[in-house]
Amino acid sequence: MTEKFQWSDSPSQIAFPVARAGYPFIYATAFATAVFALLGMTVLALLGLLVAFCICMFFRDPDRVIPTEKNAVVSPADGKVVLAGREESCPFFEGPCMKVSIFMSVLNVHVNRVPREGTIKKTIYHPGKFFNASFDKASVHNERNAVVMETPEGATICFVQIAGLIARRIVCAIQEGDQVKRGQRMGLICFGSRVDVYLPPDATLNIGAGEKAVGGSTVIGYLADKSETE
Repeated sequence: MTEKFQWSDSPSQIAFPVARAGYPFIYATAFATAVFALLGMTVLALLGLLVAFCICMFFRDPDRVIPTEKNAVVSPADGKVVLAGREESCPFFEGPCMKVSIFMSVLNVHVNRVPREGTIKKTIYHPGKFFNASFDKASVHNERNAVVMETPEGATICFVQIAGLIARRIVCAIQEGDQVKRGQRMGLICFGSRVDVYLPPDATLNIGAGEKAVGGSTVIGYLADKSETE
């Protein structure tokens, strides 16, 4: 019987996994909290504990089981879909495309995942501004990191990490030439952001604007099955 789900990364051995990129923020806050406590500054120490808790929650990195449906493309991020539909042009490959944009608030998990297995063809970093990531203009004007990949079937897709109003750091742990798995962890964006996904024009979307997506678990679309047309 074919498995319907899989682990793309090894499950964490701790009950509350935290992304490595969050460690410096957590350590700094914990150190400041300890200093306040030793100095008898109770209010500041309690405030430090609250801030440390909020930072731990922001950088939480839960394990996810990944759907193995044929041709499925999974969400690269947790959040609300703010755009889903056809675009007449794509900045990363020629011709029209299907685009899905997912907005991550500060309350969402911010670890990003690879939407489809394949080979990373290139990564493209663009410096830019820091508009609210829920606005469409964020795709064009904000600081962003684009990852272009080729699937085993030969389709080209792209996913773009976009910094938001508060976000000031984009982390991307994959690079050109890497072989990646569907749902694999690939980085994060600190403190509020957005991820855009560009699929071929013959892809079928499985999600609409206003819906919620769960990174690695929600199927946002399906690539065309080329084997049926051959």
